[in-house]
Amino acid sequence: MQELPLNLPEGSRKEVMSYLEPFMLNEMSEYLKPVDEMWQPADFLPDASRDTFFDEIRDLQESARELPYDLVAVLVGDTITEEALPTYESWLTMVEDVEKNEQGGWMRWVRAWTAEENRHGDLLNKYLYLSGRIDMRQFEISTQYLIKDGFDIGTGADPYRNFIYTSFQELATNVSHRRVAGLSKKNGDKLLAKMCGVIAADEARHAKAYMSFVSHALVVDPSEVMIAFEDMMRKKIVMPAQFLRESGEPQGEAFAHFSDAAQRLNIYTAIDYVDILKELNADWKIDQVSGLNEKGEKARDYLMRLPDRLLRLADRMKIPEKEYKFKWIYDQK
Repeated sequence: MQELPLNLPEGSRKEVMSYLEPFMLNEMSEYLKPVDEMWQPADFLPDASRDTFFDEIRDLQESARELPYDLVAVLVGDTITEEALPTYESWLTMVEDVEKNEQGGWMRWVRAWTAEENRHGDLLNKYLYLSGRIDMRQFEISTQYLIKDGFDIGTGADPYRNFIYTSFQELATNVSHRRVAGLSKKNGDKLLAKMCGVIAADEARHAKAYMSFVSHALVVDPSEVMIAFEDMMRKKIVMPAQFLRESGEPQGEAFAHFSDAAQRLNIYTAIDYVDILKELNADWKIDQVSGLNEKGEKARDYLMRLPDRLLRLADRMKIPEKEYKFKWIYDQK
């Protein structure tokens, strides 16, 4: 790639994104798999062409019946989050200072990432439908609301904040799917465990890609990237389903109950938030970044102290113990 001077002047993101373009094109295959070699939802779901189709559905429903209520609630929330993919794709295409050529590095990455992510919602949606435990109309209303309402994640159209957010969010999604997989297996649903396991693996690959984008940007524009990272952490990384709601309920109310369920089951907690911050600090070698200006140094100091501060706050958090009854989930007979 072309060489760029360190400590570029403010407003130099366009130069940095041009610098990253060849990387996105040439190394995309490291983080994305060939379509024909990837798993597809049909690999895991009952096959309607087989004589055993109804037996397979019966087995699926028997396993799903044993899942704890909170686990089903988290699975539904995770699925709706995945189904809101149109919001995330449109947000990624609005990033400024990138070449919007359809065959350029950024647009090709966005399309390929979207194509991989699209399989997640497809798979989990079909599982929920077949499980017999979900009021699919209520589920679909919440999904439509979430896409309609969008999100407000604090990145604006800035590419640095975008990459930092997606690095964090992909790691968080990996944690959630991985923990759901583990609890599903523990409760006897091996099929769901496999589904969430392969989705978690995708999220881990995607996280590495966005983290790599940030690593490359830190080399050539360290102060501005560090300041962007500090800004995102001061605002706090909010989840993309922050506006999740149920039919007739206020915006964001269902998300609060979904988050409580995830914390009760230790699927995604305040401690995980801190652990992800630590992982990003370590991966990006925040303590070793050179060439920082005064603002960049102050941002670095804040980021290095932040995990301990957040851990103290996490220790004082109180999670509601009582399960919330979602409209999405049928009462067990």
